[in-house]
Amino acid sequence: MDRIDTLVVGAGVVGLAVARALAMSGREVVVVEAEGGIGSITSARNSEVIHAGLYSPAGWLKTRLCTEGRRRLYDYCASHGIAHRRCGKLVVATSEAEAPALEKLAANAQANGVEGLRLIDAAAARALEPALRASAALHSAVTGIVDSHALMLSLLGDAEDRGAALALKSPLVKVQVVGDGFVVDIGGAEPMRLHARQLINSAGLAAGEVASRIDGLPPEHRRATHRCKGNYFSLVGARAPFTHLIYPMHDSAGLGVHLTLDLAGQARFGPDTEWLDDDAPIDYRVDPARAVAFEASIRRYWPGLPSGALQPDYSGVRPKLSAPGEPAQDFAIDGPAQHGVPGLVNLFGIESPGLTASLALADHVLGLLAS
Repeated sequence: MDRIDTLVVGAGVVGLAVARALAMSGREVVVVEAEGGIGSITSARNSEVIHAGLYSPAGWLKTRLCTEGRRRLYDYCASHGIAHRRCGKLVVATSEAEAPALEKLAANAQANGVEGLRLIDAAAARALEPALRASAALHSAVTGIVDSHALMLSLLGDAEDRGAALALKSPLVKVQVVGDGFVVDIGGAEPMRLHARQLINSAGLAAGEVASRIDGLPPEHRRATHRCKGNYFSLVGARAPFTHLIYPMHDSAGLGVHLTLDLAGQARFGPDTEWLDDDAPIDYRVDPARAVAFEASIRRYWPGLPSGALQPDYSGVRPKLSAPGEPAQDFAIDGPAQHGVPGLVNLFGIESPGLTASLALADHVLGLLAS
């Protein structure tokens, strides 16, 4: 049985960032991924937005890691040649009734330490985006977009340069907590057993399932997550006349059907909110009939959306700690101080802004292992 320092379960953007940080700290790291490629689930199926840190409460871990991670991510992208753009975002109130909520959001963002913010009126919003319908808007200058796949390849490359190894199509089967670490059984075409001194569960949607396979983890620390599917539509036959990301006022389930841009300037819309059964297989197909609701939502802030211009694009599934109708929850990153198992860190509910926070998340994990 091979012995290693640290095993990271999950090769999404957060798992790769954690593996990089661990490898750069001098640890021997192996990353196991159940799928056939890196970042092929949640990390590859999102809006690729670099978030400013507007929404969550000031005291949350999610908030701190987002704001810290965003600053570090811009520096990392610049130093590693990763395509990105600080295009800015407008959060839009489409009626006077939404103005108090917009002002509350601005106050929350300022409490979070977000720089580059200004509340603007309808005329100023139209000066920035003439096609926009808004009674007021919050302009976030530090919001941006990034090539998420290039980011993940870079994180993996940094980790491998420091000796980390990646095993694809290698699902975790079972973990036994032993006196000096963990005995881990890995499945796949070439099953293996490893002894790891430390274990990081960064399995995203499967994090709860992975935790349930750790013999020795107290049952009350095996957190369940809920699956929330977000569908996206793209624009065909026209080009959206926007240079900023456009977000409507958010609701309890998410940030609404927003307009984002890719690095080529093409518009896409989403995600919406579609709760899935926690145990059913995930169907990533986008139902074309959802375009009707999308059009109605988009026309609140872009009345010039051409009829029939939306086509199904892709979908992603977010791991949420809150069930439908419940308030949003903070990231849950449980280290030995929480569950009492030395060398183990479980990451639950790492949805947006996980990509933005990834580098800061990785350092947080290292801190939990050191404490």
